[in-house]
Amino acid sequence: MALTDATHLVSTEWLKAHLDHADIRILDATWFLPGDDRDPKALFAADHIPGARYFDIDDVSDHRSSLPHMLPPVEKFLSRVRKLGVGEGHTIIIYDAQGLFSAARVWWMFKYFGHHRVAVLDGGLPKWKSDGYVTTDAPTYIRDRHMYATPNPGMVRDVTQVAHATKLQDHTIIDARAADRFRGEAPEPRSGLRSGHIPTSRNVPFQTVLNDDGTMMSPADLKTVFANAGVDLSKPAITTCGSGVTAAVLSLALDVIGKTDHSLYDGSWAEWGQFPTLAIETGDS
Repeated sequence: MALTDATHLVSTEWLKAHLDHADIRILDATWFLPGDDRDPKALFAADHIPGARYFDIDDVSDHRSSLPHMLPPVEKFLSRVRKLGVGEGHTIIIYDAQGLFSAARVWWMFKYFGHHRVAVLDGGLPKWKSDGYVTTDAPTYIRDRHMYATPNPGMVRDVTQVAHATKLQDHTIIDARAADRFRGEAPEPRSGLRSGHIPTSRNVPFQTVLNDDGTMMSPADLKTVFANAGVDLSKPAITTCGSGVTAAVLSLALDVIGKTDHSLYDGSWAEWGQFPTLAIETGDS
């Protein structure tokens, strides 16, 4: 029953078979980009996988920071998770309503806080529905459950560390944003940010690591995607995006291919793009 550290994704068939297991906890981590007026909480209330609880990325974050949904203090994370009835001994399965998008961020958060029995539902809610499995609007009974946390600071990078990495070129920096945003040809969804990308970074839009049905590509295909983007996998990797959400899709993909020496730039372009003293590049590289 227990997931291993090598289990990063579970199929809809697996979740259906284990849906009623007492130690399974299912989290809906649906989140939408700025400018998308859909309400993820309302969507969850109307339509979710049976037994799921809603994990609010914006709420479970560091509200002391001006940056969006930064990692929360450990005490806040544990408090929110306990209220969701998630704790020690649970196997956590995370999904979102877009396929494989924001669920990876919550997967990464649990990994950061030291919980390893956690996986993403491959293809998310759309795959669950297309495979003919039922959803519900019924609320889930929740009982508090205690959890411990052992944060892993090596999984996250701040702006100073990323700036050093660009100068030393001792890491491969991988940007999950759309190609036109990476090249500086499209405006950012958050106002006040410059357009372009972190110097020396490579662009792997998060959708390019997914199949047409929203599931993660095979390890062999993922390696090809990274290679075609000029990503040097012999170096430690730093993933980045607009605000640290889709960067986690790339972090998940790196785990799938067996690469463990990677971290996520939590501030991402929401931080880098606002400071005129930080260098940017435009174009393809």
